[in-house]
Amino acid sequence: MEEAEHICVYSGSAHPELSLQIANYLGIGLGKVHLTHFPDGEYFVQFEENVRRADAFLIQPTCKPPNDNLMELLIMIDAARRASAARITAVLPYFGYARQDRKDKPRVPITAKLVANLITEAGADRIITMDLHSQQIQGFFDIPMDHLYARPVLIPHLKKLVGSDGVVVAPDSGSAKMAMSYGDLLEAGFAVVTKRRINATTVASSHLVGEVKDKICVITDDLTSTAGTLCAAAKILKANGAAKIYAAVSHCMLSESGKEKLLATPEIEQLVTTDAVPIVDDLGGRIKVISVAPLLGEAIRRIHEGKSVSSLFYIKH
Repeated sequence: MEEAEHICVYSGSAHPELSLQIANYLGIGLGKVHLTHFPDGEYFVQFEENVRRADAFLIQPTCKPPNDNLMELLIMIDAARRASAARITAVLPYFGYARQDRKDKPRVPITAKLVANLITEAGADRIITMDLHSQQIQGFFDIPMDHLYARPVLIPHLKKLVGSDGVVVAPDSGSAKMAMSYGDLLEAGFAVVTKRRINATTVASSHLVGEVKDKICVITDDLTSTAGTLCAAAKILKANGAAKIYAAVSHCMLSESGKEKLLATPEIEQLVTTDAVPIVDDLGGRIKVISVAPLLGEAIRRIHEGKSVSSLFYIKH
């Protein structure tokens, strides 16, 4: 790989607002790229400036609609490769298809691995992403990956909410490790709610392990779409005497049914999330959005300059 001469940041159509904030953080202009469709719906991409020998960062969360955003990203990567960019880094603040990370039923795909292969084969040299649904997905890539966490961004706000008498709650066993990390940083207690998934959109929470009576609780998870897990956990916490309940998720992917569930669950006083995906607060001000643009921008800067990214994993006191 030839040495990159300059840094360029380009945005797909998934989240141009975040891309612009990242470019502003870096003190550079957002690169010019023409994104459009052929009459039959196929994507067309053309970089409108020279990217030869550039250190190109392509920002595109593969959120809703995931197929369109993923395909657009793949075409952007291919266009940058054929335009002789020195290095191409795909920046995915949200990595879609991450739920399908193993064969848990007969005759099903491992779509997270398929997407990793597609991005690599398209020509990406490096990946930046944040709070993967499953840690093992890092191993699906045979190119360097920087896996960032939303915790350093969310913790300062959560500390104001929780104070010194909080409990971090895992809404299911799969998110227990994340909840414990939050608990350590908040110097809070830990509890877990057991969950049984009925189908893709319905869950049933049953038991609580841990003491939450008269405590301020924070339910943590990497993403929410139908909000079933969060709402079911909140009801159990309130039934067990929790004083206040907040939720903190890295990726807020709320569907219409998810919004309806949260509106019908006043137990959750505030949902704290990031702008890794586009957010519209139609919950009457109950969503608090904290930007990850400085986090992603600093990661991009350090990668370009060949500096360590690991310090971004820690909280600055």
